[in-house]
Formats: sequence, structure tokens, C-alpha cells
Amino acid sequence: MKNGICAHRAVAQAIIASSSTVMVNACGREAEDKRAPSWPQQAGQPLDPAKTAVHIVGAHVAAATGNQKGAETHVREIVGDMRRSARVPDVTRPINRESALAAVRTLPGVRSVIWMDRENLVVMVDGQGHHSVAKIDEVCLALEPLGDTLAVVVNVQDATATNGDEAMTLSRNCQLPEGQRAAFQKKRQVDVVDRETRASRSISVLKARQRAPVQRGLFFCRGGAGHLCGKA
Repeated sequence: MKNGICAHRAVAQAIIASSSTVMVNACGREAEDKRAPSWPQQAGQPLDPAKTAVHIVGAHVAAATGNQKGAETHVREIVGDMRRSARVPDVTRPINRESALAAVRTLPGVRSVIWMDRENLVVMVDGQGHHSVAKIDEVCLALEPLGDTLAVVVNVQDATATNGDEAMTLSRNCQLPEGQRAAFQKKRQVDVVDRETRASRSISVLKARQRAPVQRGLFFCRGGAGHLCGKA
């Protein structure tokens, strides 16, 4: 029995010795991350080889020393990183809706907040100064302590909008770039007219105006001011 324990310890020491460089580099990177500005969590990224190596080493060391709980913790971390890389929300950490509403209501510039469905959170703000991607980041950071924000899409609308462009909704999944959604998460149309259609119509109207005659009292000028004119 004693020889078996000594063998396990020898294996653990060998693993630790052979992986010391990897662990030091990973710890240095983690320290840099802690010094970085506070940003929302990011999913959909490739696995970090150094971080994965640290967890693999940690799992082997824990198993070799009889620390089953420690080994399981490292394995869960690896599985969690793989899930986030695949953009799959953690169903074991759902965000409570009422807690989310309470957290977002206290943010500066927020007039009201409601859940459109189980995934889409609509935040009404006061003015274009709060109608921004930065506000989405702020909302997501407020939600992070409550659960996995990969399951949430934040939709920001300006309650004081005076035209169609100002009224357009800014939408983004908390942990993904604009336009991307988590696995099994549908992209919901929030605005009556989507941004692409509005832009297409604006271009069509502009071209029509450029082709139309420019009237000057009893005269008209085709092609705009500066061209030859004739009597109407």
C-alpha cells in the first residue's frame, strides 16, 4: 500500500515538473487578463491551449494524489470551455428574470426594461447618448453575476427617438459579436422595418431624387443645378 502511494506521488511530481513552463505562462496570461479593463465575457472563441493544458495537468495531478474532487473540477472547467467555444449556453446557470430586471433598472439612462421572451431583453434608454453598444456591454456586465449571459440577447431602444434611424434597435448577444447568436438561439426581428431594408429604401429614395428634374420657377434643369435649363 505504501509503495503504491509513493508511486502515485512520483507520477504527480513528474507531471508537475514536466509542465512547469506551461503553468507559469498560463498564470502570467491570467494575471494580464485581471489587469485588463472589465469587458463582458466572450464565447465562440477557440480553446486556449495553455489554459487547457493547465487543467489537464491539474486533473492528472489530482487523480494521481487521490483528489477525486479536484480532478472533477478541472474536467468540468475543460468541458465548460468547450461548451463556450461551441456557443452553447449553460443550462445549469439560468438567469432569473426578475433579478435581471432589478439589476438593469438601476443603470444610468435606463427608463424601463422588459423581457420580450425567454432570451430577448428589451432596454428602453433616455437619449442617443445611451443608445449604444457600450450600453449593451454595461447591461451584460450587470447580468453576469446572475448566471450565464450567453443565453441573453440585449435589445436597446431610444425612448426619445424622433426619427426612424434613432428608433432602430441595437441588438447583440451578450457574449458574441453583432449578428451572431448562441446555439439553438433564433435571431428575432424586433423592429417593424429591419436595418437592411431601411438602408435599401434610403438609397432608392436618394437615387430617385438625383434623377428627378430640379425646378427653377418657370424653368427646369435635368441632372441638377449647374446643367442646361429650358422652359417648363
